[in-house]
Amino acid sequence: MEGLKRVTHYKDLLVWQKTMALVKETYRMTASFPRDEQFGLTSQMRRSAVSVPSNIAEGQARQGTREFLQFLSHATGSLAELETQILLSQDLGYARNEEVAAILERVTELQKMMAGLRRSLGGTASH
Repeated sequence: MEGLKRVTHYKDLLVWQKTMALVKETYRMTASFPRDEQFGLTSQMRRSAVSVPSNIAEGQARQGTREFLQFLSHATGSLAELETQILLSQDLGYARNEEVAAILERVTELQKMMAGLRRSLGGTASH
């Protein structure tokens, strides 16, 4: 993967860096959602997005493989939650198809990266 033996900080993980970019994309996407969704779907999508790199960071910082795997599992769950919310926002007409396609492509890439990271740590990767 990324030479996990050399990674001394979560900021060094490419998957963390890419999930941070996903958070920014999510914020940009939701900025144009209807005002009445500010405390609904907009807020939920932003929380889900922020949860992904946050869980990666917390898990890596604990420096125990079992704990890291558990936090990666949480991050993967939050990513699936965000994916569902993105699809819902498209169905509701809040997000443009091109915007959705681009962000879903990133989500798929991150799902694969996290599965690979879990495998490299000796965990299972069912996605």
